[in-house]
Amino acid sequence: MSGPILVFGAEGQLGREVMALATARGIEACGCGRMQADITDFSVVEAVVSSTKPCLVLNAAAYTAVDRAEAEPEATYAANVAGVEVVARATAAHHLPIIHLSTDYVFDGTKIGAYVESDPIAPLGIYGTTKAEGEARVREKNPRHFILRTSWVYGRYGTNFLKTILRLSREREELRIVADQLGCPTATEDLAEAILAVYHAWGRGIETPGTYHFAGTGITSWHGFASLIIEAQKQAGGPRPKVTAISTADYPTPARRPANSALNSDLFAAVFGYRAQPWQARVQTTVDALLKESRAEP
Repeated sequence: MSGPILVFGAEGQLGREVMALATARGIEACGCGRMQADITDFSVVEAVVSSTKPCLVLNAAAYTAVDRAEAEPEATYAANVAGVEVVARATAAHHLPIIHLSTDYVFDGTKIGAYVESDPIAPLGIYGTTKAEGEARVREKNPRHFILRTSWVYGRYGTNFLKTILRLSREREELRIVADQLGCPTATEDLAEAILAVYHAWGRGIETPGTYHFAGTGITSWHGFASLIIEAQKQAGGPRPKVTAISTADYPTPARRPANSALNSDLFAAVFGYRAQPWQARVQTTVDALLKESRAEP
């Protein structure tokens, strides 16, 4: 395909991973962070699209502070709905496909078993509600859309659960972690691979727009996730605090979380030929990479 991948939200944890992987694969990519492009301003987004002449646009920009969103609904709406519509309109005007990242939080978590794409949505809070509305705007404004819902994202960049657990393990002798919420920990490495799988499929003429689930392979709880992070760190000589299971009721938060955030990624694998690595393996490699980086710091 001619033209680069244009990434909005290039300074976030996923955007940085996509930019790094594209560079490693010899794929041209142009990144825009918040300071370079306000996605709520159509003239700005239009100018970026016109000047970069991309073949595909990834919208990884979002308001993702789930609890703070309850107190900042206007800012959350601006990023997750108004800005999303702007990017969808601009890409549609140039007849470009858009990959848009969404979330398991569009569901209420009451289903038994992993969610599939056709399950009805029922978000519990401001974050999930705005992400669901953002999905609707993408579908309405650009028929060439690929909406990827994902779950429990972590990686080398930015702020995320895995990095928080590593930090807290150096500060505390005990970590109290919720054990009655389930999900699929998803490495940004796998998400970036999935995005490039869509990119390559589009380049081969496989045009299958729609909504897809893509998450790490396997299901666990936040407690199970944290326990494996600590175990992975221990194997590399790091600290091993006690990880105690608690209930959601023991750890109240401003935003309600789905009790079940597990996503079934079979449709994505069938269409695009890529499935995420088992979450346990990705946790190990991510912890190893972060510990190696920390030891290399002066």
